[in-house]
Amino acid sequence: MGITDDVGGTSLPVDSSFTAESDEVFRAVFFGLGADGTVGANKNTIKIIGEDPKTHVQAYFVYDSKKSGSQTVSYLRFGPEPIRSTYLAGSAQFIGCHQFQFIEKLDVLALAAPGATLLLNSPYGVDEVWNRLPRAAQERIIERRMRVWTIDADRVARDAGLGSHANSVLQTCFFAVSGVLPRGEAIDRIKAAIQKTYRSKGAEVVQKNFDAVDRTLAVLDEVDVPREASGNRPRLPIVAPGAPDFVTGVVKTMLEGRGDDLPVSAFPVDGTFPSATSRWEKRGISATVPFWEAGICIQCGNCSFVCPHSVIRAKVYSSARLDGAPEGFASAPIDARGFPDTRYTLQVYEEDCTGCGLCVEACPVKDPSVSGRRAINMGSRDADAEPARSRTAFFETLPITERGQVDFSTVRGTQLLEPLFEFPGACAGCGETPYLKLVSQLFGDRMVVANATGCSSIYGGNLPTTPWAVNAEGRGPAWANSLFEDNAEFGLGMRLAADHQLAAARRLLEAMRGRLDGELIEALLAAPQRTEYDIRQQRARVGELVAQLSGMDDTMARRLLSVAGQLVRRSVWIVGGDGWAYDIGSGGLDHVLAGERDVNVLVLDTEVYSNTGGQASKSTPLGAVAKFASAGKQTEKKDLALQAMAYGHVYVARIAMGANPQQTLDALREAEAYEGPSLVLAYSHCIAHGIDMRMGLDQQSRAVHTGYWPLVRYNPELRAEGEPALTLDSVRPSMPFRAYAERELRYRMLLLSDPPRGEALMKAAQEAVDRRWKRYEDLALLR
Repeated sequence: MGITDDVGGTSLPVDSSFTAESDEVFRAVFFGLGADGTVGANKNTIKIIGEDPKTHVQAYFVYDSKKSGSQTVSYLRFGPEPIRSTYLAGSAQFIGCHQFQFIEKLDVLALAAPGATLLLNSPYGVDEVWNRLPRAAQERIIERRMRVWTIDADRVARDAGLGSHANSVLQTCFFAVSGVLPRGEAIDRIKAAIQKTYRSKGAEVVQKNFDAVDRTLAVLDEVDVPREASGNRPRLPIVAPGAPDFVTGVVKTMLEGRGDDLPVSAFPVDGTFPSATSRWEKRGISATVPFWEAGICIQCGNCSFVCPHSVIRAKVYSSARLDGAPEGFASAPIDARGFPDTRYTLQVYEEDCTGCGLCVEACPVKDPSVSGRRAINMGSRDADAEPARSRTAFFETLPITERGQVDFSTVRGTQLLEPLFEFPGACAGCGETPYLKLVSQLFGDRMVVANATGCSSIYGGNLPTTPWAVNAEGRGPAWANSLFEDNAEFGLGMRLAADHQLAAARRLLEAMRGRLDGELIEALLAAPQRTEYDIRQQRARVGELVAQLSGMDDTMARRLLSVAGQLVRRSVWIVGGDGWAYDIGSGGLDHVLAGERDVNVLVLDTEVYSNTGGQASKSTPLGAVAKFASAGKQTEKKDLALQAMAYGHVYVARIAMGANPQQTLDALREAEAYEGPSLVLAYSHCIAHGIDMRMGLDQQSRAVHTGYWPLVRYNPELRAEGEPALTLDSVRPSMPFRAYAERELRYRMLLLSDPPRGEALMKAAQEAVDRRWKRYEDLALLR
């Protein structure tokens, strides 16, 4: 048996020797969505088939650049002859389409051989599914005399308690339809593979997968394919209408999987990539989306605040603006006195939603008349996307509240600010992205980001789209990625460059005193820039300066014009995960914090190397299982906050949005306003923790209420005023550490596989939590 299990792009050679292989070599291609289990199931499938020593097998997997919501393509090949090369299939006898939206948008049947079989995971029944297919797909099926089988695998998985993981269901379908193995033998082997794969997750998970397998064949149906195409449905567009030329040319081609066809000349010569391109990619990957109940909403903004993908947005506007609103566009009177003609709308961008459900968990409202109903609830997305698109398009025409009129100090107020980080390709329910979105709302129009390689670089610069956006004025964050080992220095360089250009602008202003308005120069040089009002006033003054300089044609004026923008204070953010901050980049981070430059460090702490497969970092807590700590980590989590506080001049905060959103907001604003280095450690729940991501905010809250993640703010300015520098923002622990840990597979695995060791580490972890809490409580009392 020979197995090839690689990850890569589509630059491999394509097999065209179909006549030589057609009788004996079986070729299959599967289209799935990252984290739906397609790749894992196909790995098990190829291992099952490869158990026969007479069979040679090959598996090759292609991923796009998203996180768990990525498109995956699995190429499987097996037969009696040795496989001498790694190559993609050019003609397949079996096509598995595990997400219905793929066949609606992509030509997934392009690789189908004559007489091939299509297995389609569809929410539509056997009598309805044919008419839901695009006409092009119908014509391809008829032309190539394909057989079509359909199943609502997602429903089978949900009914079995597996959530969105339909991999066992679809794997069973493959063996049942393809005839590669006798059905009974295939099911026995599938269950054996399930036992091996999931036993570490507990008997309950194994049994749920067994139940899903047993339910599958009863609801697997063959579609009666007519002799002629009967539908007129076009393929859904890959990008939204009205997209700029770069998107319709380069981005669209790459999203279609044809990026290798693009010439080098299609790309910008300087290597930059346009911002705000993710807004044109309407993935539509979730069948369930939030729906707003305007009548009971208290307009608190919590749902928008925690949304990882910026798909829930709020606006307030004059009721006159509702003229021409499409049918179903919801609004409510604003929940504030003195604004009788003002309406409030909470809009869900349905095609961009990943269906994580965090918004529902964050909603504090419970409908007294309907049990379980809140002000925002998950429901099935309409198969016809046009009404939702028209509502979103109308919402886009409504004015964005002027920043000078927004109360930045409240969660409710900030959600009227435009996010300049939108629709990232992060995992559904990501714990990192809400922090980045909030920072972009607060400071994005003057923000510069140095990003360390990791999850934040994948969803932050996930070609061909980027979520970093611009506002109507064309302003937005400037983002660049660097390496683990030097990102802190990279960001410091951004600060030094901005400071150098600011110094040059100030010198040139002084040199041009006789030629420019004297009062304007004084204001530009002396005006404070701490609040949003200050920033807006300075930006207006810079606009006036630019207007005066535009009428001058000499070297000095041109030089000042080139750096005038630096007179508005730059907000420099150094962003990365715990693998960077605690481990590989810790020396550089320490160097930057030891200095006095005005930089803001945001650590998105998932406590593990999330992006590279779940390896332990120095942030991984005691007792947790991770790669390189398979028997549970034996040492405590590194206390980076305490190390930074030891310098005395560094602003330090530890935050957790799910535990205290207001403290999160306060800490980020204080960190940015502090004239010196700041460090913010943000608890970021992660799919690598082995949790129900829908309950990620609750898990953050438990981390705080057990005392494991104490919320703190250390402000050196308070110490200078004779006040305690450390503020402990969380109350004394109210639950044991176990109440937090047992909800995560990374702790539970050890309790299942090695109970004595698991119990010993759980006890040690509780003792470590107690020690840390006492340490912070004592420090908070010191002056």
